[in-house]
Formats: sequence, C-alpha cells, structure tokens
Amino acid sequence: MIICKTPFRISLFGGGTDFPKYYLNNGGCVIGGAIDKYSYVTARYLPTVFNYKHKIVWSKNETVNSINEIYNPPVRAIFKKLQIQKGLEIHYQGDLQKNSGLGTSSSFCVGLINSINCLYKKKISKKELALEATYIEQKMLKENCGSQDQIFASYGGFNFINFKKNGDFKVNRLKISNNNLSKLNNNFFLIYTGIRRFSNNVEKDKVLNLNKNLKILDQIKEMTLFFKKILNNSSIDEVGEMLDEYWHLKKSLSKKVTNNRINEIYDIVLKSGASGGKIIGSGGGGFILVYCKKKFQANLIKNLNKLPIVKFKFVNEGSKIISKN
Repeated sequence: MIICKTPFRISLFGGGTDFPKYYLNNGGCVIGGAIDKYSYVTARYLPTVFNYKHKIVWSKNETVNSINEIYNPPVRAIFKKLQIQKGLEIHYQGDLQKNSGLGTSSSFCVGLINSINCLYKKKISKKELALEATYIEQKMLKENCGSQDQIFASYGGFNFINFKKNGDFKVNRLKISNNNLSKLNNNFFLIYTGIRRFSNNVEKDKVLNLNKNLKILDQIKEMTLFFKKILNNSSIDEVGEMLDEYWHLKKSLSKKVTNNRINEIYDIVLKSGASGGKIIGSGGGGFILVYCKKKFQANLIKNLNKLPIVKFKFVNEGSKIISKN
C-alpha cells in the first residue's frame, strides 16, 4: 500500500494571471506557498477475490468493474491517462473542506498521480507531476482552472512562479528572512465562511470576461512583482494593506467573486483591527485569508462570533510518499 501526503496552498498575489488564456499572451506570475494542511491518498492493488475491479473511497464509496463506471471525475480521468489495467483501491482524506479555495482538487489530483506512479514503481519529477495534473484538469476534465495549484502541490515551498508565453513555467523558491516568515505564519488567519462553492462556476465567468479584464490582470501582475521586491523589507506588515487592495481588484473580475455574507465577514475583520485580506481561490465562498497583528487578534477572534478559524504555516515539502508497504 502506498500513502501519499500532498499540501494544500495559499495563493497571495497573482491569481488570474496563471490562466493559460492570459499568460500565453501576456506572461503571468503568482506568489504563494504550500501550507501544513494536506490531502492523503492511499493506493493499493485490489485482490482479485472481490466481485468488483476497482474501489474508490472519498465522500462516496464506489465499487466498479470498469474505468468508465467511476463517478469521481479526476479518478476516472487519471485511470484513463495512466492506462490502469490492474484493479486498484483508492482512499482519499483531507485536513480541510474541499471546494474551499485552497487548491484541494489539484492536491488530490497530484497525490493520486504520485501514488499510482509509486505503486507502479515509476519515477516522476515534480515538474512532470505538475504538468500531468494540469493536463488532466484543464484538458481532460475541461475545468476552468489556472496552473498554479498543481505546481504548489507538487513542489511545495513559498514560491514565485513565472508563467511564460511559450507555456512553460519556472518555480523560484523565495528567499525570506526567518523574522518575516514568522510574521506571515503568526499573523495570517483563515476564516471559514461556511459557504461551499464550485470554483469552476466562478472561474468560467472570469474566463468569459478575461478580455475585458486585461488591465485589471495587468495590475494584479504588477502588484505581484512589487510584493516580490519588498518581501524582505522591514515593512512586511504592509502585506495586509496590499491584500486589501488586491481584494478590490479581484472583486472586479466577476460579480460571482463575492456576496453579502463574504462582505459582511470582511467588514467585521477590518473593524476588528486586521489590516486586510481576501477570499482564497476563485471566490464565492470557502476561506477568507486575513492578516492581523498580534495585538488585535483576540479582538478579531471575539468579533467573528465563533466562525471557524484555521491557523497554518507555510511548508517546504510538496507531494511526498510517506509510506510503502
């Protein structure tokens, strides 16, 4: 049995410029990092004594005799792409809710590809892993998704990812002082809105409006490059104000990015002393990322009225096989 541990991610700046429709013409870039919240995928060969060929356990429990019968779209697509012949049993578990803006779908996709390759004793590089997951999500599943989630899941780390016009990408591990990394880890919060949404619906709207939003996406790219420059300044705390500015830009990409409930929570956050934040991922629900200095944190937590709050830390490792039995 193979067990694979794959991180979720926090995207700070640059979201939207990682869509092929944008970066293939303009080039794109994002800054963010893998975090200490994970998806776990186990994979093993299924003994032939069962009266079905494949077993897939996620929020459903599937037992099927052919790949085409598999209901879970990523599993079905990955089985087809990897030309699975032998019977497999797959289990998925996650530290946080799916459809919440943390790249959980890509984390699962990367973890499953990694697990099966390990089961088959095939070596796969981080880049190959990211490209394979991106191909499956964008080409086979026709998802309206960008190209950063698969990379963060595969590589891990706190990174600047440069998306080139020729379709290639380069991952640069960002140099950040221990003091500034500690500030980010200690002052960031994830607040769960309680709203589950399907990112494809929001991102589809953004893609349809992309040509109208080119100037906004250019501004987002410029902001990303600026944050890269100031990352090791003593004024790293201005990340909160920058995220607030970024949030206003992001909301203008699609009316589906926010709603009354999200706006209400964000207003409480600012009035409680946080300097800024934004919705994570496509928008419409899921988690709000907030930057709040220590002296205001108790007040913030009190005023959020028991909304679920998640603390996290950025981590260096990407998708990793943690057990082979």
